[in-house]
Amino acid sequence: MARARPLLLAFIALIVSAVPGLRGAEKVWSGLVIAENVSQPQPIPPELTRIERPLKQLFGYNQFQVIGQSQKTLQTGQEDWLATSKFFGLHVDARGESEAGYILNLKLYKEKELLLETDAKLSKRSPLIIKGPQVGGGQLLLVLVVQ
Repeated sequence: MARARPLLLAFIALIVSAVPGLRGAEKVWSGLVIAENVSQPQPIPPELTRIERPLKQLFGYNQFQVIGQSQKTLQTGQEDWLATSKFFGLHVDARGESEAGYILNLKLYKEKELLLETDAKLSKRSPLIIKGPQVGGGQLLLVLVVQ
């Protein structure tokens, strides 16, 4: 019996790790961000501080303003949610989870007009940033981060 106990514990640990629903829930932050160059940039919003350097390097803007956001706790990897601003809406439909991240269907709306629909993978290790349309003197960015 003493020999069977370590084998039984290893078997239970294997089963628990193989069942996705038993893992801890993860939060995904989704944001609609206006990026622009201004003479007196405001400090970066707290939601973007983790990714400030890549945002500035990749897009060349010195100011980032969150105009709409949403935070969703994913239990199954099959949830959907909406991040909205005055004119734009980002509908996120999570279509499954893997070890590396989430498979998403994204739809960007301007008021009721569908501007973009795409499938994307959101890594658990790095943010997903998609360049959207020009807005005034700036650029709309769609940002998703597993927190």
